[in-house]
Amino acid sequence: MTPNDANVLGNVFGGSILALIDLAASSVAQKFSGHVCVTAAFDRVDFHNPIEIGMLVELDGVVSYVGRTSLEVTIDVYATRLTKNERHHVNTARVTMVAIGNGKPVPVPRLICETREDKLRFLSGQLRRELKAQRTEQMATLTARLENSPDIELDSLLENPDSLGCWLS
Repeated sequence: MTPNDANVLGNVFGGSILALIDLAASSVAQKFSGHVCVTAAFDRVDFHNPIEIGMLVELDGVVSYVGRTSLEVTIDVYATRLTKNERHHVNTARVTMVAIGNGKPVPVPRLICETREDKLRFLSGQLRRELKAQRTEQMATLTARLENSPDIELDSLLENPDSLGCWLS
């Protein structure tokens, strides 16, 4: 990583890493599907450790789950301090990509799970997808409830934010 990638703290700007993750996820998805793939969502990005300017950054991507036209790609990011040969896992990201043909989503091949790790990765991806759908529905319901609440209830929630948690049950 070069000084052009630096943030105000002198480490690599997270946006630079996100751009690399997007490129890697696209490459993995296109190689797997045989189609142009576009980013539908960055489902999760965890920055475990900072990356210093001058470190070598490597991205390792794998298709972790496939649906009908979309696929989840897991990207692990590693940073190596070349002068000391110290390699660290610094980031994990999950990106949903959609295969495109003639401007429309097209089916992707099934993912063949041969090893235990493949099976666990796929089933975990399926759980993430189902939980994401549930969270999206729950958030829409709760947001509508908030929007329909009188100001006195909103003021009460602002004064005691812990009481918002009771809405989740």
